[in-house]
Amino acid sequence: MRTTQEQNILSVVIPTLDAEAELPATLAALAGARLVGEIIVADGGSSDDSRAIAAAAGARTLVAPKGRGPQLLEGAAAARGEWLLFLHADCRPEAGWERAVAAFIAAPGAVGRAGYFGYAAEDASPAARRLERLVAWRCRALALPYGDQGLLIARPLYDAVGGFAALPLMEDVDLVRRLGRRRLQPIAATVCASARRYQAGGWVRRPLRNLLCLSLYFAGLPPRHIARLYG
Repeated sequence: MRTTQEQNILSVVIPTLDAEAELPATLAALAGARLVGEIIVADGGSSDDSRAIAAAAGARTLVAPKGRGPQLLEGAAAARGEWLLFLHADCRPEAGWERAVAAFIAAPGAVGRAGYFGYAAEDASPAARRLERLVAWRCRALALPYGDQGLLIARPLYDAVGGFAALPLMEDVDLVRRLGRRRLQPIAATVCASARRYQAGGWVRRPLRNLLCLSLYFAGLPPRHIARLYG
């Protein structure tokens, strides 16, 4: 009888848009994982080599309407795995991720829960460490892991809660709110996320802008309007 890690039951879905700088490292982190049955790259119309890089790495590629929500929705629809792992193109799982995912899947009642990774920023500055602590607090206190922490979910649960909505922004918040605190659980592994947006937008300004966007979403402003502020 095959072990969980040998069953290739995991479909990894990665949305891309001009992601050629970060995508290779993410694909390399997934390479050789026995748990992974397929990698689907749902591209939103890249003008760079994102699709070619994905194809060269053996990923299935498809073109989807631009926007993380529509791309994740299309990628999930095309996936064949019993479990879905959604990852951003600039967030690579770190050492030990496959063992941690296998343990999560093998735990009793796992099909009724969704998992997310710990967050690490790819930057050596104290500001990056403060951001990591803020993310950990947000997950613990508010039960709001974001998409850059990945999301692991069994297909039946994904379908039961309605999957991703075709939103241009806040698609991750929308889904985890439907899942609810009791069905969210941390995975004992970390993803290392590109710090490019924080380095460019500021370690204080960028989180404050994200908080403003989240507040506007909770206040009922449509995500298409919030997306203009998010940039």
